[in-house]
Amino acid sequence: MGNRILIVDDAAFMRMMIKDILTKNGYEVVGEAQDGVQAVEKYNELKPDLVTMDITMPEKDGITALKEILADDAQARIIMCSAMGQQAMVIDAIQAGAKDFIVKPFQADRVIEAIQKALS
Repeated sequence: MGNRILIVDDAAFMRMMIKDILTKNGYEVVGEAQDGVQAVEKYNELKPDLVTMDITMPEKDGITALKEILADDAQARIIMCSAMGQQAMVIDAIQAGAKDFIVKPFQADRVIEAIQKALS
């Protein structure tokens, strides 16, 4: 284990929830970002093994940030996080190169399953 993960979400509460799930399951959270601009900067700075990326954020949305990160690093592993009813955005994200998506409110086992699958 010990995979390094960057959490991106504009809601501090959501970042805290994901961080809690990840640390309890042996993952290392190396950074957090609250919008797509920070996500791209932190990705380039930290080079995490995986990113959990919210779709809807201020400044720059998750899909735009996903495309920018993948343009710099084709090997980047990114899992999108979305609220219910954002299927069209999720499809866009998967087509843009996201490895998987998880739906809010998060279920710990689904989060871990998606991360294990993306990292394998």
